[in-house]
Amino acid sequence: MTSKEIQQVKLRFGIIGNTETLARAIDIAIQVAPTDLSVLITGESGVGKESFPQIIHQYSRRKHGQYIAVNCGAIPEGTIDSELFGHEKGAFTGAIGERKGYFGEANGGTIFLDEVGELPLPTQARLLRVLESGEFIKVGSSKVEKTDVRIVAATNVNLSEAIASGRFREDLYYRLNTIPIQVPALRERGTDVVLLFRKFASDFAEKYRMPAIQLTEDAKQVLIGYYWPGNVRQLKNITEQISIIETNREITADILKTYLPPQPAAQLPALWGGHDQKGFENEREFLYKLLFDMKKEVNELQTMVHDLMSEKGTATTTVVAPAPQPVSTISIQRVEPVHNSSVEDDDIQDTEEYIEEPLSLDEVEKETIQRALEKNKGKRRAAAKDLNISERTLYRKIKEYGLE
Repeated sequence: MTSKEIQQVKLRFGIIGNTETLARAIDIAIQVAPTDLSVLITGESGVGKESFPQIIHQYSRRKHGQYIAVNCGAIPEGTIDSELFGHEKGAFTGAIGERKGYFGEANGGTIFLDEVGELPLPTQARLLRVLESGEFIKVGSSKVEKTDVRIVAATNVNLSEAIASGRFREDLYYRLNTIPIQVPALRERGTDVVLLFRKFASDFAEKYRMPAIQLTEDAKQVLIGYYWPGNVRQLKNITEQISIIETNREITADILKTYLPPQPAAQLPALWGGHDQKGFENEREFLYKLLFDMKKEVNELQTMVHDLMSEKGTATTTVVAPAPQPVSTISIQRVEPVHNSSVEDDDIQDTEEYIEEPLSLDEVEKETIQRALEKNKGKRRAAAKDLNISERTLYRKIKEYGLE
């Protein structure tokens, strides 16, 4: 497509930005739209993946059919099969009538499966059958039904890692990933962030009936240089905050910095073991970050104790900090004193030897979830948002650890 045609698509779907990688993603969406090939859209949370399935649908022969967007991560595991494929009356408790399901409703149209990486394995098997033969069976039925649906999926999860850990079917991945579209992160889009800020500022000025905020040149550089772990969604939220709170409509770098959370530690290559993943897109990455920080604190404490003992000149044992470990093997250690019987009682306080009692990953995970639930007074949606995981994943973890 020409740049003029791509610009028309941007205007139609409200996409802002001039980055080449963004234009390439739009171009692929337009080129694949007339076909019935499955498309997998990847990118971090908040980059705007939801615009691309709409482009694909509107430029396809199915544009007059149904377009249904489904957030797979927001549907409880126990009801997702019913939501997607429908159910018969009496199929389970509460099934007081027959339900058609999204695949029945969208016959002849397009289904967008957002957060497809959160689907449970049994549902993945059902979805694979739809992709292969267009067939599905309602919950509680034995009758095979047919549907003609175009499937566009999106995920911010690294599906290769999910496959390796047994959480996602490899055959389903290849079926969905017939045509891949990668949506770039905001930090990779250069001056696009300034254009987006200006657009959001204008929108909020109209919404709240006030003058639009504007950035000074130094503030623009801060905006461009920030990491944006929450991408476009985070930028929009911060622009709204500033628009409402600041009485001075000219925003300097110092003012802007007060609204930006500290840069995340995603630029630690040793921590990620060479993976090209940025941010904390899933629960494991969140927990690994927590583990790393706690491990670091323990090592600093060990070093401090060793230095104090050395200064007194009475230490008879050496505390050796553990060598760096790959992120997959990091464990948290509790440090507890053990008296050394090889010295006199008077010197015991100066000759304590420290041993480590391992704290398992599961215990840390359970404690982290407990804290999030307590902080949010048991509200699971808010707790899931704090933990940066889906509600369905949090629901599963609550059951797993008996936190109900």
